[in-house]
Amino acid sequence: VQLQASGGGLVQAGGSLRLSCTASERTFNSFPMAWFRQAPGKEREFIAGIRWRGSATYYADSVRGRFTISRDDAKNTAYLQMSSLKPEDTGVYLCAAGRTIRDASRSREYDYWGQGTLVTVSS
Repeated sequence: VQLQASGGGLVQAGGSLRLSCTASERTFNSFPMAWFRQAPGKEREFIAGIRWRGSATYYADSVRGRFTISRDDAKNTAYLQMSSLKPEDTGVYLCAAGRTIRDASRSREYDYWGQGTLVTVSS
């Protein structure tokens, strides 16, 4: 059971990136999924979460209105579309999935984690 994150890179402030998180098994299609960010010297931070079939989405205040989480269950993939990027968005973005999630923003509720993809936003 694996999650593979991709799509990170170097972008200028104000630019956009789309991250992908592909699951190795179709079982994940029923799991809530989320993106977290790990910046140097900071705690892991919740960015966005999505329920089964996209029935509900959640965002951190810092990214609401700029980032959009979505999923394509036919491709076992979740996405994070990031726009109007800021230097403070820099970090390693990790995708996660869990069987039962009560609070989407709590990292300890997730059972599976991808390896992360690095996003660097230059000023």
